[in-house]
Amino acid sequence: MLSWNEVSKSFGTRAAVDAVTLAARPGEILGLLGPNGAGKTTLMHMAVGLIAPDGGTVSIGDRGSPRSPEARKALGVATQALSLYDDLSGREQLQFLASLYGISGRRASRQIDWALAFVGLADRAGDRTKTYSIGMKRRLNLACALVHDPDVVLLDEPTAGVDPQSRERIVDNVDALRSLGRTVIYTTHYLDEAERLCDRVAIMDGGRLSCVGTIDELLEAHPLAPPSSATSARSGSESSQQPARGGGKLEQVFLCLTGRSLRDE
Repeated sequence: MLSWNEVSKSFGTRAAVDAVTLAARPGEILGLLGPNGAGKTTLMHMAVGLIAPDGGTVSIGDRGSPRSPEARKALGVATQALSLYDDLSGREQLQFLASLYGISGRRASRQIDWALAFVGLADRAGDRTKTYSIGMKRRLNLACALVHDPDVVLLDEPTAGVDPQSRERIVDNVDALRSLGRTVIYTTHYLDEAERLCDRVAIMDGGRLSCVGTIDELLEAHPLAPPSSATSARSGSESSQQPARGGGKLEQVFLCLTGRSLRDE
């Protein structure tokens, strides 16, 4: 449904993405993970046509390049930076976006009602967005990505900064998108979310694709060392068997592949 074929992109002398080949399969949730500066954002920007690769190609199914406006209609995007108008109501936000896709009349009403109900905002649809909590804004941001019924949904840190209840609702929403047959590209720093949601995970670092596969495949390819006897003695036999905080075994594979040094770029 969405594929990057040997794509590369440099900014000055820095290679942000270096010969990455990756494809999202129909109806799957593909996790795109990596530390800061790994190239995830550049890869996403190429996927939606914001920037063109220096080399290689990006394709949206059989629709061709995302640089084509017609092809982009198949995409729904929820960016980490909230793209909302504070003085519009939730419903007005969706009405405006639907109009940009040429959706009007009864079809627009059906799509807007469905999107608001899907993210749990039907009862606040008439309130101005400035009155929404950050969790509500995140959920409205997701509704904005879905109002035109796209085949492929790109979600960039969709639960960043939200309360636990909104986070749980958004994660459930993403899981439901798979049941609806949507293809989802999901970036997050919450590795427990990726472990819970993703059919496959792609880990990037330094602009390159380090690995891609199911979590079981990644564990098989990168077996984890058992805790040392000293660690077991300090922690106790029960606690030493507990997974790492935040992402369990996936977090350990992630750190094994990308290292523990800080990435502040």
